[in-house]
Amino acid sequence: MEKAHPLRLTPELVARLPCSVPDPGPMRRHEEVDYCAETEARRVLQGAGADAPVWIFAYGSILWKRRFEVAEERAARVRGWHRRFCLGPDTRYRGNPEAPGVMLSLDRGGQCVGKVLRMADAGREAALVHLLDHEPPIPPAWVTAETPEGPVKAIAFVVNKGFVGYCGGLCEAEVADRLASAVGMWGNMAEYLMNTVRHLDAMGIKDSYLARMERMVAERLASR
Repeated sequence: MEKAHPLRLTPELVARLPCSVPDPGPMRRHEEVDYCAETEARRVLQGAGADAPVWIFAYGSILWKRRFEVAEERAARVRGWHRRFCLGPDTRYRGNPEAPGVMLSLDRGGQCVGKVLRMADAGREAALVHLLDHEPPIPPAWVTAETPEGPVKAIAFVVNKGFVGYCGGLCEAEVADRLASAVGMWGNMAEYLMNTVRHLDAMGIKDSYLARMERMVAERLASR
């Protein structure tokens, strides 16, 4: 008997959710955090050095939704961090108060394969502020990214267990339930997951955790 292939997300399955909802308003947990994108951008530039390039480690949506001009990109591996839907609740961007989302971040342990993207030098401070302003209000971490051309120092958007929005204690079924129902002003979580997995596929990257999440979310949407 031929083995059935795992169910995968498709545009048709994703379309079973609304594509977006009206802006539900600011997330309260973000307002409680003392964070300034301009201050963090200056800190990053000081840490990189006056004439040094600024590299961004891309592992999720930055792979397919870049918010800055990229001068160079390389395949990269970062050790000590792994992908995990562990940041929430998202009640605005890809979720709402009635169906909160859980966002992808880097959690401690393991390793992660993605890309490092070098910011163009022209206007990079403004571009960095724009990027930081569209990420969760957590100071990015410096990581060493291993690339075929040698290691580079890069910033990565990570989460720590002390952050008010850390939700790493959710089991995979709970995460899949949320991903299969959350819709916000920027779109739904199922689309976010599908886009991320497809771009990793194109790079030849197989992430077993995301593969399980994709199957579980696709099953939930197919059963509707």
